[in-house]
Amino acid sequence: MKKVLVAALLAGLASRVAVNGQIKNTALPRGADGHPDLTGIYDLATMTPLERPANVPAVLSDEEAARLEKAEAARNQTLDKELDGNRPPPPKGGDGSVGAAGNVGGYNNFWLDRGGSYNIVDGQRRTSILIDPPEGRVPALTPQARQRQTAGRQQFRPTSDQTESNDPGLEPAGAYDDPERRPLGERCLLGFGSTSGPPVLPNYFYNNLHQIVQTPTQVLILTEMVHDARVVRMNASHVPPTIRKWLGDSIGWWEGDTLVVETTNFTDKTRFRGATPDLKVTERFTRVDARNLKYRFTIDDPATWTKPWTGEYTWPQTNDRIFEYACHEGNYAMENILKGARLREKSTTDKQQ
Repeated sequence: MKKVLVAALLAGLASRVAVNGQIKNTALPRGADGHPDLTGIYDLATMTPLERPANVPAVLSDEEAARLEKAEAARNQTLDKELDGNRPPPPKGGDGSVGAAGNVGGYNNFWLDRGGSYNIVDGQRRTSILIDPPEGRVPALTPQARQRQTAGRQQFRPTSDQTESNDPGLEPAGAYDDPERRPLGERCLLGFGSTSGPPVLPNYFYNNLHQIVQTPTQVLILTEMVHDARVVRMNASHVPPTIRKWLGDSIGWWEGDTLVVETTNFTDKTRFRGATPDLKVTERFTRVDARNLKYRFTIDDPATWTKPWTGEYTWPQTNDRIFEYACHEGNYAMENILKGARLREKSTTDKQQ
């Protein structure tokens, strides 16, 4: 038994050697430039939420995680049952569900892939992606951020993550109550929420795949949802502050075996969770073995949050393939919605005459 343990220890030490004063894991796949090869397709579907629910421990036991995952599988099995063709129509305006679906026939459970297991980081089944602050919750907004939030409800600013109001008659109007307020994601221009990043977060919906293509001078991060592609320029400087991009300006460098990506120069149209264009996102991609990456991000925007905050989760590699995301809402749906509104206005006018 002792010989086996010694052999395993020696094998582990043999896979790690010192190069230029830094420890290198020789068991990791590497590119021609000697850096870890991050190339691959990763499936980010997970039951682990961004923020930790109240009264929940930071780490689940194997038994508790298995119980919750079994319950999720049973729920999906129930929702996947064949629908009754004679069921009554949904209520006018939907049933109040958050988002664009609203139970009006947009998607049923067949199309969804929210994830059926908790994410495992360093052997722990985490109950939140957010790890700092340690309570697993996003820090409080600053006073100026709260003021912007209040003023923003009265101003027109299409973003990627707006939600639908329950009633078109409510004031102020919701994201779907004005053609010029329609969210960028709904118009197939940008992945909704922060699925495209940065930071890259699970969308808890479907299309969970992300692909990394790595060269010595550039790293491409392709998102399956709405086909967003972010190019990280290696060992470069940020573009001037007058140049603003929906996904920001990403530059990268290596710190040992970790790819560090810093993104700035955002616009006011993406506004991650209400952030300002001065948001800075620092991401760290570390290959922990041949099939998994550890992804860590830090959010820093002093004008929005009272302190920076950090999250991390594992990206498991998959053999699945990314197919074209043929999203046409922005091509056809808007035109038809406006046509319908004009016909309704004409019908109302004709009745009044």
